Amino acid sequence: MDKALPLDNDGHLLHLADWSEQAAQQLAASENIELSEAHWEIIYLLQEFHQRYALSPPMRPLVKYIAQNLGKEKGRSIYLMQLFPPSPARVASKIAGLPRPENCL
Repeated sequence: MDKALPLDNDGHLLHLADWSEQAAQQLAASENIELSEAHWEIIYLLQEFHQRYALSPPMRPLVKYIAQNLGKEKGRSIYLMQLFPPSPARVASKIAGLPRPENCL
């Protein structure tokens, strides 16, 4: 049985240290997302971004960072929207265990 994760009012983890792949599965399920290899690729890249810049990226910096690291085909809003609807920066950050990006609906 999944243990209850401590979440904020937006459903993001209160503590990054509570993140695990199992926690990510739980958070993804709350968004009706079944994680695939493509999702994990973005999740781990988001965590790298957060580690480097100490923030969760809003959509434009996220798209740019993904394009730089995974190529232009994956660094597109439409690609991310298919993986993490309806708000890729917010939903992907949530599943990655990161705080809600500023200026994200």
